[in-house]
Amino acid sequence: MKSFRLLGLALGASFAFSASAFAQDITIAVAGPLTGGESAFGRQMKNGADQAVADINAAGGVLGKKLALDAEDDACDPKQARSVAEKIAGAKIPFVAGHFCSSSSIPASEAYADGNVLQITPASTNPLFTERKLWNVARVCGRDDQQGLVAAGYIAKNYKGKNIAILNDKTTYGKGLADETKKSLNKAGVTEKLYESYNKGDKDFNAIVSRLKLEKIDLVYVGGYHQEAGLILRQMRDQGLQTVLMSGDALADKEYASITGPAGEGTLFTFGPDPRNKPTAKAIVEKFKANNIDPEGYTLYTYAAMQVWSQAVNKAGTTDPKKVMSTIKASEWDTVLGKLGIDAKGDLKQITMWSTSGTLRVTTPSSIRRRRKAKDSVATSAFLFAGWHVHFDELDPIGAMRSSVFPWGTGDEKPPHRYRGRPRRSRR
Repeated sequence: MKSFRLLGLALGASFAFSASAFAQDITIAVAGPLTGGESAFGRQMKNGADQAVADINAAGGVLGKKLALDAEDDACDPKQARSVAEKIAGAKIPFVAGHFCSSSSIPASEAYADGNVLQITPASTNPLFTERKLWNVARVCGRDDQQGLVAAGYIAKNYKGKNIAILNDKTTYGKGLADETKKSLNKAGVTEKLYESYNKGDKDFNAIVSRLKLEKIDLVYVGGYHQEAGLILRQMRDQGLQTVLMSGDALADKEYASITGPAGEGTLFTFGPDPRNKPTAKAIVEKFKANNIDPEGYTLYTYAAMQVWSQAVNKAGTTDPKKVMSTIKASEWDTVLGKLGIDAKGDLKQITMWSTSGTLRVTTPSSIRRRRKAKDSVATSAFLFAGWHVHFDELDPIGAMRSSVFPWGTGDEKPPHRYRGRPRRSRR
């Protein structure tokens, strides 16, 4: 009987030690749409956060402690995002990588500021996120006023004298991006022939497509997410309309091609140069692939957000959010995206600029690019700014894809190449 008591005491001590060790972990969070229409992007973010935490812990953790990850679902709903933020703040979690939708990041940021939580979004591009003088916000992606400027510059150059339409889904992200594009287009002397709104979640766009057909629209710019953009594209083709569809970074997921099929050939969208092809990301990308994960879209942006925070914590010697944010803004950080600097507002700094053949080029942020046939060159007089590229994607006649739907360019040194792709069947 005595031996059983001793064994019980030993096991109890072991469990107590484990609990004590676990209690010493530093919990951080990732928040995004793990359910709902944008769940594909939420999975990208969680994949990036999971791998970053694993790699940071394998390298010794932060301040000698291991990291534990709390993943929260906001479903891209503003009210749910606010609740998630209050939950994270209430748990005294010092850092969150999130959110995805601007309509979630903006209301959540206020709760984080009140609750002393540092927030770095990998994906929210609405300018308002960093324009409210909050101490706690930063992003490792571009802004819509930059993205819209790039899109407008491309349209003005390549569709001069053509009929342009602009659509938006009334969301903070979609309407904000459409309005920035419209503003820059108008400033460039281009007036759209049609400006219309639809509701996020709509399925039937035949009325809008009929308007596009009636107005003989050559290019339609869609400020919105990939599901609706894909349906608009398909319904245009169903009505025999060959109008080019252009949109923003919310098309950066395989699901867009799954919706459109071969009809998606020729879609234009703005996004940064593919971080998967950067030398700084090579080893990390191989880790993802070893786990059968394609680090597409915002996966590596989330990984980079984790890197920035963890490096700043080690440099500051504390997890205190305000001290860490001051450290973040005072230095530059080595990440999978390359070296990043954050300005006083919380936006990415422009690191290097140079001019070649009358073209403004910017690195981190980088360039605008048109992807077409291999013989094509970078679009002449393209405006290169703030990490945004214009990508031109082509599918072969049967929609065959060899690697990934959106193999974005790595930099200005390589010429555009033809994209051939087939939407992979969803395993989700």
